[in-house]
Amino acid sequence: MADHAHAAAHAGAHEEHHPGFSTYWKVALVLTIITVVEVAAYYIPALVASPIFVPALLAMSAVKFYIVVAYYMHLKYDHKLFRALFSGPLMVAALTLIGLLFLFSKLVLRLGSIS
Repeated sequence: MADHAHAAAHAGAHEEHHPGFSTYWKVALVLTIITVVEVAAYYIPALVASPIFVPALLAMSAVKFYIVVAYYMHLKYDHKLFRALFSGPLMVAALTLIGLLFLFSKLVLRLGSIS
């Protein structure tokens, strides 16, 4: 009987860590707004021609990725070890993408004028 009570208490504690419907629709709304901003940015010719276009889209995509992983994949509620195992390789991938942006001249740092 004690095992059953312990299991029920553990299940109750586990359930409170997961978001409800209210959280899911708010997350979906935020994801929709970010997507609308991304699509709208594509239709602004001056923004598409600017050097911040690609990094801005990548940043918005990264935010959406984090939100999906944190809420829909429940990583926000998992053990810290799982977050670390996921975040480490993610950082390596992000740094690789930033390096590729520099390599293919999609991201340029202007350090000063060369005379």
